[in-house]
Amino acid sequence: MRLKDKVAVITGAGKGIGAAIAKRFAAEGAKVILVDRDESSVRGTAAAIVEVGGTAAAYTLDISDRPAIDRLVEEVVTTYGTIDILVNNAGVVRDAMLHKMKEEDWDMVININLKGAFNMVQAVLGIMREKNYGKIINVSSASRFGNVGQTNYAASKEALVGFTRSLAKEAGSKGINVNAIAPGTIETDMYYGIPENIRDMMKLITPLGRPGKPEEVANLCLFLASDESSYITGQVIHCDGGIFMP
Repeated sequence: MRLKDKVAVITGAGKGIGAAIAKRFAAEGAKVILVDRDESSVRGTAAAIVEVGGTAAAYTLDISDRPAIDRLVEEVVTTYGTIDILVNNAGVVRDAMLHKMKEEDWDMVININLKGAFNMVQAVLGIMREKNYGKIINVSSASRFGNVGQTNYAASKEALVGFTRSLAKEAGSKGINVNAIAPGTIETDMYYGIPENIRDMMKLITPLGRPGKPEEVANLCLFLASDESSYITGQVIHCDGGIFMP
């Protein structure tokens, strides 16, 4: 098992990509801490993991709430002794053309997608620095390059890239690997909320000709969380079917 006895905190883990990551990590021996604002979904995913013999705990909180995060980290360390892996997957969209965008929609996207990652990292970084080991994975997006109606979302996801690279330079000497993944079109609830004609267009511009599955993103995340990626840090790896080719 590639993550045997590792303690992993995963945000936005109630469903979609986050749930797939939690299940994949648990299958590889990790003790997974699932964090989400949706109590029903996060508890359901944790229960599904436990049902098949994994170790999982569910926490309902908003990652823009720093005091709640500090309490979470304290409880996890008390229960499991440490935190080895952090996956900042939680994210929201509030799409609108900029001239029509509400300030509260801009603020919500930045507070969850970007400041939420800052909150989580700052809360666990001292634990990782003290033991000279840690894996931090930030979930950006192929949309970081910009889409019509997504100035707030694209800004938050591209900012995560700069955050990742800077943190990798700061934390590398302490044995902490920091990387980002940028999913493209993935079969989640958000994907199926897109009109069918737009989904068809997305398939046409994707070299592999199909949307990805959450499990395919989880496989990449597993590699970055494992010691197999010990000499990789500060990178942004796209999991998008070939849409972006540098």
